[in-house]
Amino acid sequence: MVVTGAGGHHHGTHPDPGGSGAAGFAAAVLPALPLLFLAAGYLLLVHRCRRKDPGRPPHTARTVSFLAGCALAALALLPPLGPAAHGDFRAHMAQHMLIGMYAPLGLVLGAPVTLLLRAVPSHRARRLTRLLRSRPVRLLAHPVTALALSTGTLALLYFTPLYGVLTAQPWGHPALHAHFLLAGWLFAWVVAGPDPAPSRPSVPARLVLLGVAVAAHATVSQMLYGGFLIGVHVPVDEVRDAAQLMYYGGDIAELLLAAALVATWRPVRKAPAGAVPARRAAPRERPAPAG
Repeated sequence: MVVTGAGGHHHGTHPDPGGSGAAGFAAAVLPALPLLFLAAGYLLLVHRCRRKDPGRPPHTARTVSFLAGCALAALALLPPLGPAAHGDFRAHMAQHMLIGMYAPLGLVLGAPVTLLLRAVPSHRARRLTRLLRSRPVRLLAHPVTALALSTGTLALLYFTPLYGVLTAQPWGHPALHAHFLLAGWLFAWVVAGPDPAPSRPSVPARLVLLGVAVAAHATVSQMLYGGFLIGVHVPVDEVRDAAQLMYYGGDIAELLLAAALVATWRPVRKAPAGAVPARRAAPRERPAPAG
């Protein structure tokens, strides 16, 4: 349950970023355009894979999953939720849930890296594989890094003045959206992505990692609800409603991530004890030449 407590927040107002007429509509729709290009690029790769290998087309379920992830992120950025998030902390938290937790799961389950490796020529696929195995990518894809970027930064955002500083800048909200999406994508990829990951631990270790993320989300949401140490200066009711949204919405997203982990798990079957490994058949001897 969410812990209640007294919160010492300053009530404040936020500027309305929306305009009127065509200019206001264009400004509201513009943030979702990169998602349109992302979806179009994915569909182009699907088309190339089908032409390259008609007998083994990409999985339809993965395509649906990726497009659903794009749609969820677009839902968070487009009206009415997108403009509302500039002036309402509850709408901001709904954006956080959609962009940072639900949309990344759909995108990751679409296996875009695997699709890209199949669609590009062999020499480019080898280069991409070497890049994925490089030290910087290994560091970025390390479970601790993924957890710190996706969950650890929440404390920095909500328990310091950082949220107010960012949202006061014109580029602040887009920067938050990009961080939520990329960090959420990274964490979902490390935990349950069907794409290959260079530093992916065992399934039990990933379940522990997910458990730590669940506990961290619950702690942050409870502290927000109780008003402990928070640096977000908005009305108390907004903070508490947003905290409950984070608590329950985060639980659902993490349960879905756990289900995806189980669904994509391919256990390695071990040979039973005492089993004799199969031997290769001995090569046949060639008959000696006559003479």
